[in-house]
Parts: sequence; structure tokens; C-alpha cells
Amino acid sequence: MYSFGMKGDFKLLIQLKKALVCCMTASLIMVGGTEFYPVKAAALDLENRGPESQGDQADKKAALVPAGAKPADLGELRRKYSETFIFRGPEVKQIALTFDDGPDPRFTPQILDVLHRKGVKATFFVVGARAKKFPGLLRRIHHEGHLIGNHSFNHPNFRNRSIKQFQSEILRTEKIIQNVVGYRPQLIRPPYGEIKEEQVQWAKKNGYALVNWNVDSQDWKGIDKNKVISNVMRTAGPGSIILQHSGGGVGSDLTGTIQALPKIIDALQAQGYQFVDLSELLHTTKYR
Repeated sequence: MYSFGMKGDFKLLIQLKKALVCCMTASLIMVGGTEFYPVKAAALDLENRGPESQGDQADKKAALVPAGAKPADLGELRRKYSETFIFRGPEVKQIALTFDDGPDPRFTPQILDVLHRKGVKATFFVVGARAKKFPGLLRRIHHEGHLIGNHSFNHPNFRNRSIKQFQSEILRTEKIIQNVVGYRPQLIRPPYGEIKEEQVQWAKKNGYALVNWNVDSQDWKGIDKNKVISNVMRTAGPGSIILQHSGGGVGSDLTGTIQALPKIIDALQAQGYQFVDLSELLHTTKYR
């Protein structure tokens, strides 16, 4: 019986050893095998990703950002920076005529002639490249008492430009204006009225004011005088800033605005409005 018990114990011992070996093998497979390790790697993925993968992760998060976190549109910028980004003046019986894209020898002199005859002062937002090419016209604008503003050097859409490109456009034009008429304008009008938030912030930090408009004559379309008059008169009111043009591209025709201008002045003066430049309307300084 004893010998039989020894054999049974021996067999049991062998079975236990086999079971122990199987357990150890299974443990090794789980720790270092191909099935468990990927699961562990996935659990640590957010911690161990490199910069490129983290960028991918950020892109996925950006897709879930609410609309309010997207680049601010003009309405948001106007509300957020109301003291720097201006679309109209106070509700008083004053109106500011503004003329973009000059100086242009085809149209600017004719507009200046009308303003001189009517005894009206206006604001001219000039393009640096044209101011450099026609400094005599820029001097005439200044000598006849009109305010000069900065309208960039090459008339780009600032929404498509970096902050450095924006700064270069403004400062380059500013230098030209200063060299010709002796001062640096405080007022900037972004081409097409478009701008980005970081550009508004830079303008605010450096003491500029950005001025768009609330009355659009749409004269740049080459429309006739009656349409120009209608576009202005139906929307003009206390504190209005009226957009017109004193220059344009090749083939442009501003005859409509030149012919409409004296009639617009007469009609609004008959309603008791006074025409002033933007510095007077907005109670701000002309120069930096």
C-alpha cells in the first residue's frame, strides 16, 4: 500500500509541476505577447503620443469647438472692440463723407473740385502705392483741409494676411503719408472692411482707430448718379459714415459718384445735416 501511495504522490507532483509551468507560460504571454500589449499601449496612448500625434488630437478637438470660438466676424469684433473698431458716429446731425482708394488722377481732382465748391470737408483713405506715385494729389487733399486716413499699401484683404504683413502694409503707408504731408494718420480703414482680431488688437495697442462705414454708396460698381444718390439717401442719418471712392482699378468708372456728390450734399444739408471729417464726428485726434 505504501509503495502505491508513493507512486500516486509522485504522479500528483508531476501534475502540479505541469500546471505550474502552464500558469507561468500564460503569464509570460499576457505580459509580453501580442494580444495584451496593444491593449496596454492604447490605454497609455494619450500620454505617450509625440508632437505630431498630439497635433492630430488637437485637430479632432477643434472640430468640436463651438461656433463662438471660431475667428471673430466683423459683428463680433465691432462689439468686442467698440472703441477701436467704428462703423458710425454718435447720433447727431453730422455726417462724414469718406473716399477710398485714391489718390487717383482720373477721379480725385474732380471730387476735390466738388468739395471745394460746396465748402465741405471730407476724409480720404489713401492707398500707399498711389500716394507714393501721386504725392502732388496727396498734398492737395491735405492743403484743402481734408483728413487723410490709411488704407494700406497694396489694398489686400487683411483676412488673408498675417499680423506681420498687416503691420507692414500700415507702417509703409504711414511713412509715405508722413513724408508728404508731415503727419501719421490715426485712422485706418481696412480694404473691403475686412480684418482679423489680432490685427484689431495691434491697432488698439498702438493708438490707431479702425473706421468702416454704415452707408455704402456702391459707387465702385460703376453705377449711375441716380443709383448712387438712392443708395446714400435711403440709409443716411445722424452720425452716418458714407463710403464712396476717389480712385479705382483699371477700367473703373466713378462718374456716377462725381455727378451724385453735389446733389447728395445739397439734399442732406437741406435736412439740416452738417458735413464734417471723421476726427470731428468721432471726437478723436487726426494724427498719431
